[in-house]
Amino acid sequence: MSVPTALVIRTFADHAEALAHCILRAGDAPRILAYDDTVGCPVEQSLAALEWTRVVGLLPDDDMLHAARLTSETAAAVVERKTAEGRRWVFLGPRLDAPPVDAFEGELILEEPGVVGIAFGERAMALAHFLRATGGGGALLAQLGKRAPELRHMRRWLAPIVQELDGSRRLIAGWFAASSGGALFIGDDAGETTHRYIEVGIDS
Repeated sequence: MSVPTALVIRTFADHAEALAHCILRAGDAPRILAYDDTVGCPVEQSLAALEWTRVVGLLPDDDMLHAARLTSETAAAVVERKTAEGRRWVFLGPRLDAPPVDAFEGELILEEPGVVGIAFGERAMALAHFLRATGGGGALLAQLGKRAPELRHMRRWLAPIVQELDGSRRLIAGWFAASSGGALFIGDDAGETTHRYIEVGIDS
């Protein structure tokens, strides 16, 4: 586990300026953005979810995160996974009260009480299923980048970033690379308008 030796924290009053700063700092690094950047994603359970999914082998470090939604009651994700047959996009999340997925859309790979895993050959199909299952509220999607962030880099940098938060906040954007990572948060209170950008990394 890398120990950050560089830390940058900035506070913004303007939403557009804060988001632009985060994207500018990301450069070419893989990034995730909130589906609705006025809602964001709560981060209270995120670190625990990242760790237990690694320990049980559900989401290995090599997986790339294309979409995620995490609440106190439920969780769902789409990850890109390399297999012997090539790349697959795997949806993991709650079972839908809907007809089974057609064979040409996806392959059922996990079926447990209340949870399902479906592998897709196309990213668009996996994301469509994810949005159908979650409604998009509070979701994060890999956007505006050439690739999605690897879970190994999210696990490396999200923990030290969250440690620097000044209170309860929701994640609306983040980028995660091998040597550094950054994230943008909004306040959890309805009247909170300030944005907090936190970046950590290894000095070169």
